Amino acid sequence: MVVPSRASSAALASPPPLEIARWCARLGWPVHPLAAGRKTPAGNCPACKDEAHTSADCQCPARGRWCHGFHAATLDPALIDAWWGSRPDFGVGVSCGPAGLVVIDVDAHPKPVPVRARLLPGITIADTVNLEGLANGFHTLALLAALRGAPDPALDEQTLRVRTPSGGLHIWYRSPGTGWLSSAGSSTGRALAWQVDIRAHGGYIVAPGTITDTGIYQPVGACRTPAPLPQWLAAELARTGHLPSSQPPAPTPAVPSRARQAVLAAGGTDRPAERALATVLAAVADCGRVPQGAAFTDTLNRAAFTVGGLVAGGYLDADQARQRLLETAVHARPGQVRRCEQIIRAGMSAGLARPLHPGGRR
Repeated sequence: MVVPSRASSAALASPPPLEIARWCARLGWPVHPLAAGRKTPAGNCPACKDEAHTSADCQCPARGRWCHGFHAATLDPALIDAWWGSRPDFGVGVSCGPAGLVVIDVDAHPKPVPVRARLLPGITIADTVNLEGLANGFHTLALLAALRGAPDPALDEQTLRVRTPSGGLHIWYRSPGTGWLSSAGSSTGRALAWQVDIRAHGGYIVAPGTITDTGIYQPVGACRTPAPLPQWLAAELARTGHLPSSQPPAPTPAVPSRARQAVLAAGGTDRPAERALATVLAAVADCGRVPQGAAFTDTLNRAAFTVGGLVAGGYLDADQARQRLLETAVHARPGQVRRCEQIIRAGMSAGLARPLHPGGRR
């Protein structure tokens, strides 16, 4: 009697790769082939293996070949049919950046737990916090969410989640236009949490339903589409260096109301707005009294969110308010200009979408 392998058993419950690739393309996710039975891209053609050139210089995509991994990802139905029609054993990869996707890749590898400072980069975990039992990315992501007072993304039933053959989890979110950068959770540089990778610009993710020699990438729950990236996660990604060095200009603030224009024309001032700005600046400045444990990131993010709301309401000048906030933040945390800029950019961007009127409602 022949016992079916994990891969052959999974194939009975999964669509053919060509159908998966077509489905992804219909959602606007560029796809590229993965090597048969593996989660890595299909190999380059002989010419690309031998020649020293970059993906930008490669002529293979124009000639219908899939060289250079996710750089060759496409939405072209003809190419998709040709690639997976000729190689039905190929898996399906999705190029995250062009798709506007941010995928939280949670690992559950049996590795030694690092020191506390490496668990959540940039966040000091007090010795009084009991970490007994912490062993993988599920735990560090849940800890980060708990510290931020947010729900655990691994339990988010409102977005696409995919269980990996190794026991990990891919949590899919959409965030078009931001250009978030990819990272590895084990990195000593850009990282969100230990054993939590970020698949975004410059990376790819295995499509749901894809089968490898180790098993299937199985969707979890009923949701099959990514939800918008939660604001608190966006702030954390900004804090940990996942924003590109340059960003497009912030949205144009709302035009002041006629009543407000009349007040200003008569020589009045926006005292409620100035008081609100002074309050958040004072909170950020107070963080400078202690080097750690002052919840500086949260305080600065909330301040930037409020400033963005006041700008959107037409009460503050965007550049002037941003500069005052940055100066206050850098004074509180000397030598951390880039970090402060990232937090302010993310917080103001979120606030600009929700105009704030002092004394009233958003």
